[in-house]
Amino acid sequence: MFRKVEFISQRVILRGRLYLPKNSSSKKYPVVIMAHGFTTTITGMTADKYAERFREARYAVLLYDHRNLGISDGEPRQEINFWVQSRGYIDAIDFVRKLPGVDTNKIVVWGISLSAREAFLVGSVDNRISAIITMAPAFGDDCPLTDNDESLYNFAKETLLNDDILGLPNSTTERMPVVSHDQIGNPSKLKELTAYRWFMEYGGRFGTNWKNVVSISNTVVPKHYHIGYCAVHLKAPILMIVAKNDEMEGANQNVAAKIFSLIHQPKEWVDISGGHFGLLHYPSSFFEKSSKAQINFLKRRLIENQNYSRI
Repeated sequence: MFRKVEFISQRVILRGRLYLPKNSSSKKYPVVIMAHGFTTTITGMTADKYAERFREARYAVLLYDHRNLGISDGEPRQEINFWVQSRGYIDAIDFVRKLPGVDTNKIVVWGISLSAREAFLVGSVDNRISAIITMAPAFGDDCPLTDNDESLYNFAKETLLNDDILGLPNSTTERMPVVSHDQIGNPSKLKELTAYRWFMEYGGRFGTNWKNVVSISNTVVPKHYHIGYCAVHLKAPILMIVAKNDEMEGANQNVAAKIFSLIHQPKEWVDISGGHFGLLHYPSSFFEKSSKAQINFLKRRLIENQNYSRI
């Protein structure tokens, strides 16, 4: 169903899977580039199930683990940096463009939660992208203000394209559990009970390589910086799948709606119940609705985008 692949990003090896449609021949296929959300991995934590659905629909898929996580290289282990992870998408695009069997004019970036935020950033910078899919996007809890001179967007673009992101000014948090059932005796980064239940059920499965520990490298950003400033700069059509009752801090539905309203590109919004993790339960009706919406979106938009003049 897939073969193992690897590519370089920020001087380390990122590893993942390349899915190609069954009985693929000399035809070139659109490709979906996928990375999972906050600390999660590509094995057994549902992103792989979405990858299988794309493959069944005759798309190629590159699904990989972020730096420092899962089967990818990088130190310190379990440390995440939003900008470094975002850069991984750029380097993944470089990688798939060299592969036989991939239609380099039809490249899709996909993300969920934190990686939805990353795909959104990349989709505002890289002209090679034909479509963007974000699920349960973690765009923050406050709405963006106004980027009158575009200096904040330009900061984001320059940071993403910097070849030494880790060399930029940053601060690092102490290591702590990703989730915990005891917020008094053993506090965790994610405090919601739904997060604890999902990570323990899916991350706790054999062979996932998920570990219940995280530290965060925070690159210094200008005052009032917000991911929402990227909205008007998106290079391709976007699908936003948003949980109606998202309970997670940093994944506010009203903020997502505000950012959605700022987008100039063709855009589609799909509401799904079940909270932040509903569409990550497999099998489930939430997964089915989400996966079908994504495949239908790509069928429409990739055809339209063949003659679409991107910004």
